[in-house]
Formats: sequence, C-alpha cells, structure tokens
Amino acid sequence: MPIANIQILEGRPPEAKQALIRSVTAAIVEALKVKPESVRVIVQEIPPEHWGIGGVSAKELGR
Repeated sequence: MPIANIQILEGRPPEAKQALIRSVTAAIVEALKVKPESVRVIVQEIPPEHWGIGGVSAKELGR
C-alpha cells in the first residue's frame, strides 16, 4: 500500500486539495502499477508561522 505524505501551507481551498489528492493518486497508480484503492494520500496543512523559509516564517514573508 503506497502512502504519500504531502505537507503544504494551510489556506488552499478544498477543491485544490482534492485535485492534489486525485493527481498524486493517479501518478502513483501509473508509476507503480497499483490499484487506486491501495493508494493513501495524506495532506498535512502547516500554519504559515510554523513554516520557515530562509530563517523567516512564511507568515512574516506574507505567504
């Protein structure tokens, strides 16, 4: 059972996250020749103040 764990900054609409899950699932199915039902995709949303870029939080950078 392939598992993809994806971390993104929080704030994207539900439709974008669903599209991500569909796309990642399709890519794994194609690459590994497995059934879609066996694929697990975990999307973790990280608050901008917990995401550092070059020593500065994404929140401070306005992201």
